[in-house]
Amino acid sequence: MKEVVLKVKQIKDNIILPEYQSFGSSGMDIRASEDILIMPGETKLISTGLIFEIPEGYELQVRPRSGLSLNTPLRVTNSPATIDSDYRLELGIIINNSSEKIYNVVEVGNKYILKEQEKSLYNVYDINTKGNMNGIYSIKKGDRVAQIVLAKVEKANIIKVDEIKKVNTTRSGGFGSTGTK
Repeated sequence: MKEVVLKVKQIKDNIILPEYQSFGSSGMDIRASEDILIMPGETKLISTGLIFEIPEGYELQVRPRSGLSLNTPLRVTNSPATIDSDYRLELGIIINNSSEKIYNVVEVGNKYILKEQEKSLYNVYDINTKGNMNGIYSIKKGDRVAQIVLAKVEKANIIKVDEIKKVNTTRSGGFGSTGTK
C-alpha cells in the first residue's frame, strides 16, 4: 500500500496528534484541545488545535466515534464532514448534545411560555459516562471526540444529457422504495 503523507501543524500547546488505535483502524482518533461544556440541546464547535495540509486529490472525513455515539447523547452533527485539500484553517469538530432540555411553564399575562430550567437541575457527565444519560456533558482537553479518515477523491466530469439510462424498472417509489426487510 502506498504511504500518503498528511502534514499537521499544532497551533496550541500539548496537543496529541491524531493516531490510529490499532493496526487495522481506518480512522485516526482526534482530540479536543480545550475544556468545554455542552448544554442539552446545544451545538458547539470543538477546537482540535490542529491545521492539516491535505494532499491534493484527498479529503479528510470527520466521523463519530462509535463508543461516544452509543454511550452518550453527543453527536457529530455533519457526519461525515468533508475537509477539502485547500482548507488551511484549524480543524473543528461540530458536536451536538442531543439531551432533552428541561423546561417549566411560566404564565405571562394570558399566555404560557416554556422557560428553560437552571443549570443546577442538570447532572454533569463526562464522555466516559455510560448509559446515554440526559444532561450537561464536559469535554476535557485530550478527550477523543471524533475520528478522521483520509480518503481519495475522484473528480467528476459533469456532462449534461437529455436522458439517463434506466438500470432497474422495478424501483418507482423513490426514498425507501426497497422496503425495510
